[in-house]
Amino acid sequence: MTNFRTFTELVLERTEARSAADAFIFLPDDARGSVPQHLTSAGLDQEARRIASWLQEHRAANRQVLLLYPPGLDFIKAFTACLYAGAVAVPAPLPTEQGQHFARVLGILRDAEACAVLTDSANAPEISAWLAAEGCSDVPCLATDDPAQGDAGAWHAPSLTPESLAFLQYTSGSTSDPKGVVVSHRNLLANEAAIQRSIGTGPETVCGGWLPFYHDMGLIGHILHPLYLGIPAVLTAPFTFLKRPYRWLKMIGDYGVTTGGGPNFAYDLCVRRVTDAQLETLDLSTWTTACNGAEPVRAETVRAFTERFAPAGFRPETFFPCYGMAETTLLVSGIPRTAPPRVLDVDAEALERGELADPRADESTRSLVSSGIVRDFEIRIVDPETRVERPAEHVGEIWLKGDSIASGYWKRPETNKEIFDAVISDGKGGHDAGGWLRTGDMGVLKDGQLYVTGRLKEMVILAGRNLYPQDVERAVQSSDKAFGTGAGAVFAVETDREHLVAIQEVRPSSLSTDLHTFASGVQRFISKEFSIPAGNVLLVRPGTVRKTTSGKIQRTLMRKLFLEGRITPLYEVLEPAVRELIASTGTAETTGAAAGSHSLETVV
Repeated sequence: MTNFRTFTELVLERTEARSAADAFIFLPDDARGSVPQHLTSAGLDQEARRIASWLQEHRAANRQVLLLYPPGLDFIKAFTACLYAGAVAVPAPLPTEQGQHFARVLGILRDAEACAVLTDSANAPEISAWLAAEGCSDVPCLATDDPAQGDAGAWHAPSLTPESLAFLQYTSGSTSDPKGVVVSHRNLLANEAAIQRSIGTGPETVCGGWLPFYHDMGLIGHILHPLYLGIPAVLTAPFTFLKRPYRWLKMIGDYGVTTGGGPNFAYDLCVRRVTDAQLETLDLSTWTTACNGAEPVRAETVRAFTERFAPAGFRPETFFPCYGMAETTLLVSGIPRTAPPRVLDVDAEALERGELADPRADESTRSLVSSGIVRDFEIRIVDPETRVERPAEHVGEIWLKGDSIASGYWKRPETNKEIFDAVISDGKGGHDAGGWLRTGDMGVLKDGQLYVTGRLKEMVILAGRNLYPQDVERAVQSSDKAFGTGAGAVFAVETDREHLVAIQEVRPSSLSTDLHTFASGVQRFISKEFSIPAGNVLLVRPGTVRKTTSGKIQRTLMRKLFLEGRITPLYEVLEPAVRELIASTGTAETTGAAAGSHSLETVV
């Protein structure tokens, strides 16, 4: 679609061409409801030039700039300013929101070697104080909504190439090991073109969503794709959606949104929370592409949402199950447009062996939802251990090549060699030229469609968020001295959704209170630190958590033992659905553990 060398060149042309037209409309959540805030293309261009001039004055070109904002138009202005300045934007969660603390972004700040922090005037004093307290007083903090800062007339176009970095997309907000995916202008332009081809977006498209702006789907799908196409986008905040899912669906009808989506849990939440009275006020007839990605896509959810909202004009072919990750910039595959989601019922036992087979009478089955066709990448299904390509209709790790694939993680050369430059073996001592991305996802190809079947990595995916289990374990262990040096294991189990389970060794004699109160405290701590529900906590005796001979936590084994009821706790608190799963499963859920249920790499 474009002949632009960089995304910056493209945005400059788009903003000039659209001028007075709305680029973004943001619907804030306040006591009066949603009073729309409009940002025209000309207004975005002018503000981006002003902020970019400040960045250029502070020598931020080709350097990393941390963006810490609440949901709103200021983030979009700041991100565009980084493009205009030739700086490398580093979007991150605002540490004062949703129970997060400054320590959660400190790792990103230091890993990215940020030369400046951009935020708004409401948060600048606290962030500046934090920087000073952490010994980062040499990192300036700019409140970009202060019109006195910067001069649009002093801005000059940056010197960029297709290989210049556009931004760093951090896959973890942890303090322990944050990893920034290095996304170049070439990667970004290639993936935006791939999204357009897959979804079929064009001049008549209207984007709309609620995902966090630092989330790859929220940033690339709901902000940068509209800029790429030169079309408007309507946005609201994540907490607006979570409080009242109805607001998202109402926004779609009010503004004629055609394209937008979120993780599977968002559709589940709409089914559960939107009332019959609210349903009668909805018009979803303009919605042509309801993207469903960032976590496992469930056939039950697709059916339930389609049936529930059919009276509002929602059509089966509107659902767009897709697959992608930050390492591929965003989208890898999506179902063919105008076709409803494809659900493949397979024999569960065969799937455990890594094969596809038709269901058998009176035997367990598993429903796989197609993630569609891979158009703009080379794809191979590879045995993750032997690195030999798997036969057709056999499960293996998904390996990819393509222009959208990032060059690697920021400052992780050894990891990059393993993950971004993998080689396929022929099984006879030979191998190909390499250059493959190991996605860490298990999948299978059938009739040209990709089915993501499992999780090779131990990533915990809850409500569309990717959590590293070691981060939660370390946070729990640091929450009270009573844990001492005891080990912990965190993993997820699946019923109609995923549930977090935290197992922690503890010495009862070291507790200052009873086990019940202590377990409740762990639940509250996890909820506060990670903004996720922690309904399942087991306190166990020292030595219960299994480790390898090298001391690594065996989380997969702990999950298996948990589901088989073979862990004896000192005290446990379990959600009813999880307790029922343990009592009724034993083998079926262990099958899922062996196959490993997996999904996309993105964060809500």
